[in-house]
Amino acid sequence: MKRNFLLSSVLPVSALLWCAPGYAQDLQDRPVDPPVPTATTQTLGEDEIEFSAGVLEYDSNSEVVTATSDVRLFRRGERLRADRVVWNRETGQVVAEGNIAVTNPQGDVAYGDRIELTDSLRDGVVENMLVVLEQGGRLAARRGERVEGGVINVQDAAYTPCAVTTPEGCPKEPTFKIEAVRVVYDPNRERVSYSGARFTLFGLSIPLPSFSHTIGDGSQSGLLAPSLRLDRVNGLEASVPYFWSFGPNRDLTLTPHVFTNALPMLKAEYRELNELGAFRVTGYGTYSRRADDFLVTPTDADTENAFRGFIDASGRYQFDPNWSASGSIRLASDQTFLRRYDISREDRLRNNVKLERIDRDSYFAIQGWAVQTMRIGENSNLQPIALPEIDYRRRIDGGIDGARVMLQLNTLALTRIEGQDTQRAFASAQWDWRRITTMGQEVTLTGYARGDVYNTNDTLSTVVPSYRGDEGFSARAIGAVALDVKWPFIGQFLGGTQRLTPRVQIVASPKLANLKVPNEDARAVDLEDSNLFALNRFPGYDRFEDSPRITYGADWAVDLPGFSLNATIGQSYRLSTRETLLPSGTGLDDRWSDFVGRTEVRWREFVSFTHRYRLDKDGFAIRRNEVDATVGTRRTYASVGYLRLNRDIDALFEDLQDREEVRVGGRVQVARYWSVFASAIVDLTDREEDPLSLSDGFDPIRHRLGVAYDDDCLTLGLTWKRDYEDTGDARRGNSFLLTLAFKNLGR
Repeated sequence: MKRNFLLSSVLPVSALLWCAPGYAQDLQDRPVDPPVPTATTQTLGEDEIEFSAGVLEYDSNSEVVTATSDVRLFRRGERLRADRVVWNRETGQVVAEGNIAVTNPQGDVAYGDRIELTDSLRDGVVENMLVVLEQGGRLAARRGERVEGGVINVQDAAYTPCAVTTPEGCPKEPTFKIEAVRVVYDPNRERVSYSGARFTLFGLSIPLPSFSHTIGDGSQSGLLAPSLRLDRVNGLEASVPYFWSFGPNRDLTLTPHVFTNALPMLKAEYRELNELGAFRVTGYGTYSRRADDFLVTPTDADTENAFRGFIDASGRYQFDPNWSASGSIRLASDQTFLRRYDISREDRLRNNVKLERIDRDSYFAIQGWAVQTMRIGENSNLQPIALPEIDYRRRIDGGIDGARVMLQLNTLALTRIEGQDTQRAFASAQWDWRRITTMGQEVTLTGYARGDVYNTNDTLSTVVPSYRGDEGFSARAIGAVALDVKWPFIGQFLGGTQRLTPRVQIVASPKLANLKVPNEDARAVDLEDSNLFALNRFPGYDRFEDSPRITYGADWAVDLPGFSLNATIGQSYRLSTRETLLPSGTGLDDRWSDFVGRTEVRWREFVSFTHRYRLDKDGFAIRRNEVDATVGTRRTYASVGYLRLNRDIDALFEDLQDREEVRVGGRVQVARYWSVFASAIVDLTDREEDPLSLSDGFDPIRHRLGVAYDDDCLTLGLTWKRDYEDTGDARRGNSFLLTLAFKNLGR
């Protein structure tokens, strides 16, 4: 027989939940399910409890209520389940016994054998209890006590955020756990403190006299996991970050790096999120010898230490649905600092600030750019500062069904400390009309018109003559029309579908005075599958392809169950016989262009293959050969990347030199949580491909080899890396990195 009562009394079931965990060695799940909410639970009053039991006995003489057989109590999202509950109405004592499971509104579940509450019905003692936290982790203890303020004191306790069962459901020892004589849990601070503790990892026990960590969703101040590194230049490196939490939206992390062969370095990272957006600032600082002007590390003992550092800041603010501001600032004290301390291997640091407005049909932006080169021997003063660039675009209906007009206004000022200065402004309009014919062809008509004005100073400081333009003011008018026709054919193929899409494009443009204006943003031109059908195959705005031409090609796609293939190939023919300004070796310098194409193959999630190529039109020599392939699963895979640019371009065009390199990498899962990984980069360029290259045709750049352990609560790894090149004071040699991260342990 089941009966329900509403007791007008304050019975804090949450107190039962936090009254403590159980045996230090009993972190396994208990053979009882937590109580589920009922339909009436959310309608209870503040001090009301929904009470149900299979059998209910009331002794009117002793004022004792005894409930047995699947006893359940519900109060405002807090739920208790037990075999037996005894309530002495005279003393106010409540005792729950047998297979106890308690759930609080946050989703945490506690299990125990016996709970005894004081007459205040708020504090009490629990025996052999286990708490399973919603945030991840579990806390067990032999005996616990809840005191005023909700603070929990437990004895002979253990905590782990790790799984205590295998994926098959069999019990196992957690990867790591913390055992202690006494544990204090403060729910207001969401922090657990240990006394007389020992940390056990893979069965190895380490004493921790005093230790604490958070278990809530928020962040709190404290030490983070340390890291160790060993390399030839800096020696043994140890770093121990300290984290400060100034609130749920602001924090600071200071990380001192201590070296055996160099002075210490300090890293600081500040992060903030507010109602408008977020920003992050990271800085490094130390004193050491600089070596920017040397190909090898200087041996002069009198070289003085100087401040060296790096700042990396980024942020974005959204003022309203349309207006936003963003920025990225990255500055280094010298060209080898980032490599010396293994922070980054980028060869250029880009800085940008931007204010923009975006709506459905328009775009407006004011931004600035600055670049710092990290290449040894390259003069940073020759890098342009782009400030400001103003860009406005407007999309409107073109008056004919399906037509669109894109208007653009753009102005840019490029300034150099040493070298050529350029200012540019243009206005353009592009009209596009797209129609699907009754036979299934997709026809697109395009009209393009643009007017440019340039002002250039100090042109003779630019080495490549075709990049200079005329000194002073110059103007240029651009016009082009294009007709693009696609005709897709779709049918069944081997139980799937295939699509064959021939494509033809005709572009007409009058001869332009391209060389009158400077070339700042259209230097790295190369015929690829991505720009084969572009209206202008030069990148940027400073050059425009001015010859009438016809471009043709085809796309082929096959989609089968678990398999897909996409391929494209094409070529163009220039109708004009006049000389082109495209350099020899780009694949576009003759009337007939080279053939370009791309092939992509996917088989389930096991094989991914992409091949890009350019074939010489005369002898089908491979001028571009690029392969990216991955075979395997997420746990075990091998990848290879190969690139060869065999374009035979004049060495004067530094942006277009030939290269050859191979990149390989892979990972092998040797056990459920253990894996080994490796990667390498090899420069295959020789003097025939690039007369300025220092490579002998097989020159390793760097390799990496390591072993890693990764489970639900621990990441452990050891990596060996070797660099084969000296760059200033960033010397070639070996380095070793030990990583150790405890997941769900808090700060």
